[in-house]
Amino acid sequence: MNDILQIKSISEMHQLLEIEKPAHPLISVVRHTKDMNLSFGKNLRVNNHLYFISLKENMQGAFQYGRKSYDFQEGSLVFMRPKQITSNSGNIESDLGGWSIFFHPDLIRAYPLAGLIEQYSFFDYDSNEALHVSEKEKNALYEIIEKIESEIHQNIDLHTQEIIVHNIESLLKYSQRYFDRQFQTRKNHHKDYLILFEKYIHSYFVSDLPTEKGIPSVTQCGEALQMSGKYLSDLLKKETGKSITEHIHLHIVEKAKNELLNSNNPISQIAYSLGFEYPQHFSKVFKSNAGVSPKQFRNLN
Repeated sequence: MNDILQIKSISEMHQLLEIEKPAHPLISVVRHTKDMNLSFGKNLRVNNHLYFISLKENMQGAFQYGRKSYDFQEGSLVFMRPKQITSNSGNIESDLGGWSIFFHPDLIRAYPLAGLIEQYSFFDYDSNEALHVSEKEKNALYEIIEKIESEIHQNIDLHTQEIIVHNIESLLKYSQRYFDRQFQTRKNHHKDYLILFEKYIHSYFVSDLPTEKGIPSVTQCGEALQMSGKYLSDLLKKETGKSITEHIHLHIVEKAKNELLNSNNPISQIAYSLGFEYPQHFSKVFKSNAGVSPKQFRNLN
């Protein structure tokens, strides 16, 4: 197995890309040029300890999304949070119109954004679930990038970091708005995934998998539909108002109701058969969804 290259600072990222030294120790805006080193070792694995947002401007041909392929010409925005390992195939083409922004977690550590940034689940999407922005959206993001860049390259004062963090937060809020738009415009296509998800959950719970592997995780569900778990969960939330976990719990409760009414099996046995390690956890999930405990449900009927 290849060694993993650790990138822990803005300076190390600049060295890797073979570009000039950064103007700020905690954040950098990089304009994509043909001189950037994007082929820094075929199949090299990199553990990037920085936040990373990148707009690929000149995307040619098709972009893979889930199981389908789409043509995009207006730019694709990719997000990564620290300590996500990536690999380089060595075949990356230069992108002469885009930009990337890198920032160290220390930049936002003293600000509310340090806690709020976890709420932006698109940092955990796969690269093939990128945000595809229109020309108007791209320009709005570019204005924010220019403000950040201006603060980086002027004399640092007491307000510099606060203004930079404020603009990063604006960048994330606009990105969330555009992702919501993207979910909305793909509404018909997403219905196919809802059907596939429901089929997957049904087939999972009529098999022996619950007793063998437990309740399916968000990651497992995403992998079953060939997308990231976070993206699938957000997709379901936008379409139905419920997350993956909520959908799974509702399915479990409906199946448990049938077991409780049509068998004399102990509640603990029903819990184990549905993938719960502890019957108490099953009872808690059942009551939060059905309004009564499993025992009360059985006695009421």
